Amino acid sequence: MRIGTGYDLHKLVEDRALILGGVKIPYEKGLLGHSDADVLIHAIIDSLLGAMGEKDIGTHFPDTDESFKNISSALLLQKTMQIMQNNGYKIVNVDSNIICQKPKLMPYIGKMKEKLAPLLNIDESALSIKAKTNEGVDAIGLGEAIAAQCVCLIEKV
Repeated sequence: MRIGTGYDLHKLVEDRALILGGVKIPYEKGLLGHSDADVLIHAIIDSLLGAMGEKDIGTHFPDTDESFKNISSALLLQKTMQIMQNNGYKIVNVDSNIICQKPKLMPYIGKMKEKLAPLLNIDESALSIKAKTNEGVDAIGLGEAIAAQCVCLIEKV
């Protein structure tokens, strides 16, 4: 068994869709990034790559590669799952936090789990997604950014 951690943060800007956990969240701003900037999926990808001893998301899916411009992070997760399969690993569980002052995410957690569990080849009971705030402190607390953290446990098949 191997453990991996992941973290991502993106700035909130106008004229972008807010995508978290593969789900479009109605909000006045979205996350700035080369892809759809889904911080939750990016943190999950980095945790999985780290657990396998692979290089990070930026190495596998660089922002200098135009083929990843505005790509759905769910597709990047599918590519990561292919790397896991090629290396003979499967996921035991994933535990994650989304750190976001606004919007309130609790109504969307179930949809995120429904979207992500099949992509991760795990039961929804093996996937934890929690929403936290930064209590008005720093860029996240001021509503300028959203971050995500993830820990995963994987094992050889």
